[in-house]
Amino acid sequence: MAALPAPSGRDSTPNAKLASAKPLNDLDFHSGARIEEITKLIQEFGKHEMRDFDDQRALEVHTAKDFIFSMLGLVQKLDHKLPVSNEYLLLSGGVREGVVDMNPDELGDYARGTDYDVDFTLLVPALKLHDRNQPVTLDMRHSPPCHSWLSLRLFSEATMSRWKDCCTETEAETEPGEPSAGAAGGYYFSPTKVADWFHRSVCTVIEEIRGRPQRGVPAVSAVARNGTAVTVVLAVGRSRLLYDIVPVVSFKGWPAVAQNWLMENHFWDGKITEEEVISGFYLVPACSRHGRRDNEWRLAFSRSEVQLKKCISVHLIQAYQAYKAIIVKLLSRPRAISPYHLRSLMLWACDRLPSSFLAQPDNAAHFLLGLLDDLAHCLVNRSCPNYFLPQCNMFDDLSDATVLLLACRLSSVRSDPAEHLRSAVEHAKAANKLAQELRQQLQQRRSSPGPNSSQADGTAGQDDGLARKLQQLVTENQGKSISVFLNPDDVSKPHFRIDDKFF
Repeated sequence: MAALPAPSGRDSTPNAKLASAKPLNDLDFHSGARIEEITKLIQEFGKHEMRDFDDQRALEVHTAKDFIFSMLGLVQKLDHKLPVSNEYLLLSGGVREGVVDMNPDELGDYARGTDYDVDFTLLVPALKLHDRNQPVTLDMRHSPPCHSWLSLRLFSEATMSRWKDCCTETEAETEPGEPSAGAAGGYYFSPTKVADWFHRSVCTVIEEIRGRPQRGVPAVSAVARNGTAVTVVLAVGRSRLLYDIVPVVSFKGWPAVAQNWLMENHFWDGKITEEEVISGFYLVPACSRHGRRDNEWRLAFSRSEVQLKKCISVHLIQAYQAYKAIIVKLLSRPRAISPYHLRSLMLWACDRLPSSFLAQPDNAAHFLLGLLDDLAHCLVNRSCPNYFLPQCNMFDDLSDATVLLLACRLSSVRSDPAEHLRSAVEHAKAANKLAQELRQQLQQRRSSPGPNSSQADGTAGQDDGLARKLQQLVTENQGKSISVFLNPDDVSKPHFRIDDKFF
């Protein structure tokens, strides 16, 4: 049987040997790669990217989260700008992972293994508008689709007074026949000024915490401003946890500009309710390429995306993670494509393809190859519609030169996906190995006597003891509800509750 010709002039002899060994219905037409090999590589990548938490790591993650929440409580007490009763949204993965649509060229460079072990994004409402049941109408006259200005006319006089220093002042503009309430002159909530205030406040609180060290409190390894987000890296026990904290505006309900999206058929129909999908949205501090940075916010549907993820096949998610690792590495310069764009393509694929097809584990290779083809189509046509606002083209600002450069790089991936998958697997292995070596070095430093080791040793011993106690309770009380209570003034004496009994 004749061998398939290899594209780009590559030697076709290896493919000929494979073709004679197995049926030819297992080949990717474009690259000649075996579907089975691509599927196995995706599965191997998934194993190395898996974030399984043992009891110790789970306790460290919980301790870090409590520290961040307590720190934000102190930020609120500084000048009482933040709402007293607030609702944070904690997302797994940092902003660089595409969990929020932020401008990728402003987010800094952090790498798992080198800089952190686990990363999160925390959306912190600076303002909340939760008392409306009708669609929310935003002032989008000055911005491209998916962006808006926010007038403080929507809020109370007390709120306007608190936030006046984080606003820009503009003159009212009234169009003929337009009611004066729609011409939102006066004070506009400024994303850049809010981000400046938030970064200063977080730094002030963390400096106060560092000045009063306590046993059991996570060590703050780094605090940095990245665009309009504040990145905090904590060292807790053997773990390094990265938090990207983003000040946002929180709305209940659904924006009027996205009402048409609800009229369409979607993959999540019948799996979750519409009420779950449209429970709320955010304005995040991100500007369009030609917008006014001081005034322009970007719509974010993070609450909805959390719900939609429940309806996506685990096999598609696994293929998407491998696809994202390849693309983010290859197309990192220039930073024109973000992981959020890639996530949007996956959501569109879920709407387009039958759920029975997407649920098949043997189709993982087809998922990855199809996502690569979808991205190539979007680049060539310079069109990547936002999933919730299709009228918003997220590739609209790409230049011809950028499109050509990225398309050529993507073509190299599509011509040999297996090789790029192997590279992604090796990179994941190296990141895990580096993280393990850094944890071992940290433990060795703690076990070595030194002038500053007493507090660290006490904290590590306390954490280890608490983890062992918690593990014992979990083993002996399977199926029961177990809670741990720590007094922030004396964390050396934890209290446990098993169902309704305290220990």
